[in-house]
Amino acid sequence: MKKCRFMWVAVVALFCLSVVSVQIAAAQKVVVIRAGHLLDVKTGKTLTNQTIVIQEGKVVSVGAEAQVPAGATVVDLSNATVLPGLIDAHTHITMTTNFGYSMLGISIPRQALYGARNARMTLEAGFTTVRNVAAFGFADVALRDAINAGDVPGPRMLVSGPPLSITGGHGDNNLLPFEYHATDEGVADGVDGVRHMVRQNIKYGADLIKFMASGGVLSKGDNPQASQYTLEEMKVIVEEAHRLGRKVAAHAHGAQAIRWASEAGVDSIEHGSYIDDAAIAEMKKNGTYLVPTLYLGDWFLENAEKIGTPPDLIAKAREVMPAARKNIGRAFAAGVKVGFGTDAAVYPHGLNAREFAVMVKLGLTPLQAIQAATINDADLLGWSDKVGTIEPGKWADIVAVDGDPLADVTTLERVKFVMKGGEVVKNSYGK
Repeated sequence: MKKCRFMWVAVVALFCLSVVSVQIAAAQKVVVIRAGHLLDVKTGKTLTNQTIVIQEGKVVSVGAEAQVPAGATVVDLSNATVLPGLIDAHTHITMTTNFGYSMLGISIPRQALYGARNARMTLEAGFTTVRNVAAFGFADVALRDAINAGDVPGPRMLVSGPPLSITGGHGDNNLLPFEYHATDEGVADGVDGVRHMVRQNIKYGADLIKFMASGGVLSKGDNPQASQYTLEEMKVIVEEAHRLGRKVAAHAHGAQAIRWASEAGVDSIEHGSYIDDAAIAEMKKNGTYLVPTLYLGDWFLENAEKIGTPPDLIAKAREVMPAARKNIGRAFAAGVKVGFGTDAAVYPHGLNAREFAVMVKLGLTPLQAIQAATINDADLLGWSDKVGTIEPGKWADIVAVDGDPLADVTTLERVKFVMKGGEVVKNSYGK
């Protein structure tokens, strides 16, 4: 009996030892990327023949003289240009190009499933991190958690859940008549109401707070140039969110809404279509980021009727979207801090990188546009220590393209290699 017991203990010990060995081996997995060209997004310099050593999903070392550890998996990108994984600070990853009454037929569970598809497409397009600013029923919280658990592929996500909106504003359900008493879950009015809604969104998993400072384009009955929340309400939203460790994004088309939101202390203005000199000055004074969403104008105005958008929404778009081009160009020239965001869902997900060319057309250099989607967005998200550059200690989120994106920024529309956390997601270059 004692002999059998000893043998059983020995077998268990050997099994446990083998499991630990496998776990250690997995944890110590080393991947090496040989980069023919590596864009340093901080300096704008393109370095040649760089070796990137990755362990446990993070960058260990970068340089021409970096040593390749024995047994490392080597990824050959010697004919490519390598740069950090891209960041999109304005997505609606659980939504699709459905506007007006067609939205009423899409359930929250269906939106979550759309999100799983869109997350994969976004990641494969080279966007390894996104900030999702508005989703119904906290579907983006569920998607974020599923991605983090490894259930579905997708980018790293910071999510807002339902956006705060005034009654009848951009963010409320304005499609159904009075007898339905339809109100979206983010609607909150008054100082006490917005404070409660900020706390509720955080309770259910929001990483940040999004609110509608002005009316919108693709919503019924509201005016994009009209402020929605009062300055006092905006200040309470920001104060409560910041106190609880969350950043704040403000949807704002109109100039007054932009000024008030910046004065209230928001971290970013989304869209900024009617930004004027006073709003530019206020944003520069407060260090507020502008996250313009520009390419959507091209796609939407060409396809709005084909996808069944109601005529009144198309009419608003035809006024707002061209005006945004002119005004955003002036903000770029004035030196406002710029983040990269797309409003993907107004056009199909996966086309996010088409935003770069429009930013350049309106006055940014290719490097400035790339910086908006890397170091600037990393700062905006509060993740500068995690993403935005290829440096030791940061997550190994890396993309690669043919050619030189500083000479032709549209190369970023054709990403051929994607790595997230040291794991290869896409590789058109082979092994």
